[in-house]
Amino acid sequence: MPKFLRIGIHQTNVSGYTSKAWGIRRVGSAVFLKWGAVEVHGVGEGRKVYWTMPPREKTVRCGTVQRAEAYVRNAIARRRNHRYEPLTGNIALKGRSANRGAEFEQVLATILFVDIVRSTEKAARLGDARWTQVINHYYATVRKELKTLRGKEVVTTGDGLLATFAAPASAIDCAAAIRNAVRTLGLEIRVGLHAGEYKVSGPDVAGLAFHIGARVAAKARAGEILVSSSVRDLMASSKIPFKDRGVHQLKGVPKRWRLYRVDR
Repeated sequence: MPKFLRIGIHQTNVSGYTSKAWGIRRVGSAVFLKWGAVEVHGVGEGRKVYWTMPPREKTVRCGTVQRAEAYVRNAIARRRNHRYEPLTGNIALKGRSANRGAEFEQVLATILFVDIVRSTEKAARLGDARWTQVINHYYATVRKELKTLRGKEVVTTGDGLLATFAAPASAIDCAAAIRNAVRTLGLEIRVGLHAGEYKVSGPDVAGLAFHIGARVAAKARAGEILVSSSVRDLMASSKIPFKDRGVHQLKGVPKRWRLYRVDR
């Protein structure tokens, strides 16, 4: 599968950063896509790239081989325009081989997933140097609010961040604080919150709850904080106002989920 790594604000001679990777493969009239957040270590021929979480996958049925070929050409051209570079070699899932035999502890927490809205467009408009400054201020702001409200950073995803909280109220307060703070940088974010169990072993975490949190965030509009029904149930006695956003099918997640918007 041809793979591409987003350079974005980074360059090929820089090591130890998070970015995005994207892959495409055609089989007959079907096109298979794979994408997600990655960590990049090393430079040049010694560079290693790892998925930070299991990548997302999609199959596109084009009907004919000609349409599938055109789809692949156009998709690759779009990625090149968004500062993706060809990537050779395989992408491993971070920590899989080293911790395969490790024992995982079951943990219950509220998961926060935050993502910048229209980040690619903003990066293209501002240019690499200015976008680097904005992103640095963005992560400093997010981490300040996480520290204040005792959130635990799990992983960054290029222009997003995943964190966990012991209490849902703290996660909601943090989401609102981040949203308001990053607006001073000219940024809008979308936030998804979900409460559930996941497994942890040292620095490694795993569980469907993380994917649900990310899918909830994907349903949010600019500036919106969405929570799953599990978060809303835990906050039944809270004075925080919620507005029902209906029942949604979250991509790749079993059953349909009712989502709520935090009105504050």
